[in-house]
Amino acid sequence: MPTSTETDYITTLARDMVSQSPLGEELSDEECDTLADAITVRSIKAGDVLCAEGQTDDSIHVIVDGQLAVTRVTAGDEPITLHVLKKGEMAGELGFIDGRPHSATLTAVADCEVFSMSRANLESMLYTHPDIVYKVMRAIMRTVHRILCQMNAQFVEMSNYISKQHGRY
Repeated sequence: MPTSTETDYITTLARDMVSQSPLGEELSDEECDTLADAITVRSIKAGDVLCAEGQTDDSIHVIVDGQLAVTRVTAGDEPITLHVLKKGEMAGELGFIDGRPHSATLTAVADCEVFSMSRANLESMLYTHPDIVYKVMRAIMRTVHRILCQMNAQFVEMSNYISKQHGRY
């Protein structure tokens, strides 16, 4: 059983993780304390999978330290790295919102620390802390919007490359 000093330290650490993350961007210190009570912190060893393509879970994850490779399996059963998520970035935001299966696998590149929050934990705040829920959802949508803009830019770049090569690779 942790002492009150250890509990205070853990609470402060969790609050700092939340406040320094995209989820805490619009939150006051008091709101960060409240949200910190809804998260779990865990360490992931290099090579371990946080989320697997095709599986579902209802959690959103924020990288506190380390990196996660975002991979998909190609038609030839070879994994390809689409992106590497770094400290401060979110993962699993779409599955968190809509409960659909993950479109990619997240694997720790090296030892990694993340904090996670389940949809149920956030939804439990709907009536008691609606401002927190609203601000967290805005933060998630900002991240999704940024990703969509990057994908659109990459599509245009690829399309320009292909059309300038007259369809030749």
